Parts: sequence; structure tokens; C-alpha cells
Amino acid sequence: MVGYLVVLLLILAAAAYWIGRTRAVASVNGDVARLHSLPGQHGTFLALFAAGPALFAIVLWSMVTPGIESSIIADRFSAELSGMGVPQAEAFMRDARAMAFGGLVGFADPTKEAAAAVYKSIHATSAWIIWAVALMLSASGFYWAYSRIAQAYRARHVVERVLRAFLIVCSAVAILTTIGIVLSLIFESLRFFQQVPLYKFLFGTHWSPQSAFTGAGAEAGAVNQDIFGMVPLFAGTLLITFIAMLVAAPIGLMAAIYLSDYASKSVRALAKPVLEILAGIPTVVYGFFAALTVAPYFRSMGESLGLNVASESALAAGVVMGIMIIPFVSSLSDDVINAVPQSLRDGSAGLGATKSETIRKVILPAALPGIVSAMLLAVSRAIGETMIVVMAAGLAANLTANPLEAVTTVTVQIVTLLVGDQEFDSAKTLAAFALGLVLFCITLTLNIVALRVVQKYREQYD
Repeated sequence: MVGYLVVLLLILAAAAYWIGRTRAVASVNGDVARLHSLPGQHGTFLALFAAGPALFAIVLWSMVTPGIESSIIADRFSAELSGMGVPQAEAFMRDARAMAFGGLVGFADPTKEAAAAVYKSIHATSAWIIWAVALMLSASGFYWAYSRIAQAYRARHVVERVLRAFLIVCSAVAILTTIGIVLSLIFESLRFFQQVPLYKFLFGTHWSPQSAFTGAGAEAGAVNQDIFGMVPLFAGTLLITFIAMLVAAPIGLMAAIYLSDYASKSVRALAKPVLEILAGIPTVVYGFFAALTVAPYFRSMGESLGLNVASESALAAGVVMGIMIIPFVSSLSDDVINAVPQSLRDGSAGLGATKSETIRKVILPAALPGIVSAMLLAVSRAIGETMIVVMAAGLAANLTANPLEAVTTVTVQIVTLLVGDQEFDSAKTLAAFALGLVLFCITLTLNIVALRVVQKYREQYD
């Protein structure tokens, strides 16, 4: 229902733009040169005030209304919710909301059905209210802005100030979102480290959070601190990343050298898009390819050689992950190699060097900082991959350097710990935030190093 309102406001904004243009031109009898601002700026001014306040009200409504509706439901069904714990109460509210909007059918629970009916009625009422408020704001804004359009009115200044404020808000949202993510990781990780010591988490060699409340002290709710060692996870992450880079680094770099210095324009125009198609394939497709094709192939090959290869191995996941990040390496390396000044190539050719000698002794050394940064960014991409590892390497937290065995990674365990309804005050769930914080620090360090290397490269040739 509110979606139709947004579409209507956008149509009104488009109409207001043309009305504003026409009004501005008519105010000077067609002599546009007499206007302080361009007709398009007057049209944008009218469109902003005709739709902007109403759209802002809709955004504010969408942020505030769910909490208000949930509070009303919780107040009306306080008797039913009083005997429930926090997870059960949240599940009740979630199911009632889903039933109200048709997302959950065939649920034989009279209480939830009654809550869903109340939820639907409240939401419909609030939707009609936002319709009335939005249309009133749109009409008021249109009337006020339309009355201001005149020959000397500085519509350009108003439009520029509004757009500047919008850009500042967008930047602030991005910054605040990043800060919120970091703070949430830090605070939840601190809660985890109150239950599990930091040194046991960083240097422990056994990972089994599903058995966090088993063993000695389980009856008293004590946490088994010895099964939260992250070393197997990071060892598996580094092993798979290492295998992936063994595949992606040479192939991607060689492809970049060929495309930049050997391929003709027609071949480059065809080969580069085809190579980068790999970057557009969903990672779940790569996971299927690894699980159904690559892993069985490696296993049958290993059996023929007398090797014991697990059905889910680090080798299969690493090879497919390397194939996935080849376009990442080749594209960045190609851009870096093409950024090397042509004068260096001409100078090398003038000294009698062949093309291969020029590439080895001139171009690659000059482009080395940028290539290194491309490799570091590719490592960050490989470390953060999840789906391929889930489907091809498995979930076993084995501390091994053997690529033929099953391993797991940090991202896979984060997903595993947060799947389903979880209690966010248990060490089992909070461990995901601690893993995320350490992974964030690692990838942030790699990205900072890569950016510093890129800055050094640019300063050399700008």
C-alpha cells in the first residue's frame, strides 16, 4: 500500500519538475536569459519540495512504525506473553507479523491468529495515516515552492544546498553504519571474553562450540572454555586461501600481461569481458561446481594414486576459490600494468630489449607495488568467502596442513553459529562476534597495506 504512495510521489515529482520549468519560463515571457537560475533548476526546486518532505516522512514512518506496532501488540497480549521467555516472545511477535502479511499460513494457534489480526488492523490504520500526512506535505510543499518561482528567485542556491545536505547525510549514514558494525563486534566480543579468556580463544587448538555446556560444570551452566580455540579455524582459512592464491595469482597475472602487452585490440575486447564473466557467477554456483565436479575428481584421482582424499577437502575448495578470484587479480593487475608510462616501454625498446625482456625487467618492476596490492586485495576476498567452503571443504575444524583433508574457515563457523533461533547471551553465539572481530582486524590490515602500496605507486607516476 505504501509502495503505491511512493510511486505516486515520484510521478508527482516528475510532473512538478516540468511545471516548475514552465512556470519559470513563463515568468519572463520566454526570455530565459533574464532568469537568475536555469529553468531546470526551478523545476528541480519545485520537485524537491513537492516530493522530498513526503518521502522523508515515509522513511521516518517505516523506521518508527514497526516498534510502535510491536509495543501495541505486546501490551494487548501481555497476559499471554508474561509466561514466555525473551526468545519465545520474540518468536511470537515474528510469527504474528508473518501471519498478518501472509508470510505464514496454516498455523493453528488462536492466540497468534488474534495477534496477527490486530497487527494487520494497526498496520492498515498507520498506512492510511501516512498516506494522509504524505499527501498533505506534498501539497503544502508544492504550493510553497510554486509561489516562490520568479525571475529573481535563486532556485539554484536552494537546490545546491538541499543536494549538499543529502550527500552529507548519505556520507554520514555510511560512516555511522561502519562505526555501528565495529562497535557491535567489540561490545559482543567483550561479552564473550568475559566467559572465555582471550588467550584460550587466540591460542586454543580445539574448536567445538556446540559442546560448550557439556562436561564438568554443565549442570551449573558453566562454559567449557577449552573448546573455543580459534587456531584450527584460522589454519583452515589460511590453507584454503594459500591454495586459492596458488591458482589465481599466476593465472591472473599471466592473463593480465597477455591482455595488456600481447593481445590485439580485437582479442582484448573479446577476452577481457569473457574472463570477467567469472566474477559475475554466484558463489553458490562455484560451490556446486566444487562439490559435484572438482571434489569427486580429486578423490578419484587420489584413489588411483593410492592417496586418501576426503570427499570434502581443502584442495577442492581452494582450487575453485582460486578460479573465482582470477578475474579479480587479472583486472586489477591489467589496470596497473596499463598505468605504467609508455615512455618506459619506448625507452626499453630503444635500447634493443625484446618485448619479453621489457616486461620482465621494466614493466613488472615498475608495476610491482600495484600488483602486490592486487594480490593483497584478492587475499582479503578469499578470506571472506563462505559458500564454496561450506559446500566443498565441510564443517570439520581440523588442525592440519594436509590439503587432502577436510577443514573449515572462520566465515563458515560464523554462519553455522548464527543459523536459526539463537540465544545471544550464550558463549556459543557470542563466539561468532569474536571470530568476526578477529577476521575484521585481519582483512582491515590487509586492505590498509594494499591501499598504502597503491598510494606509493600513484605518487611515483602521477
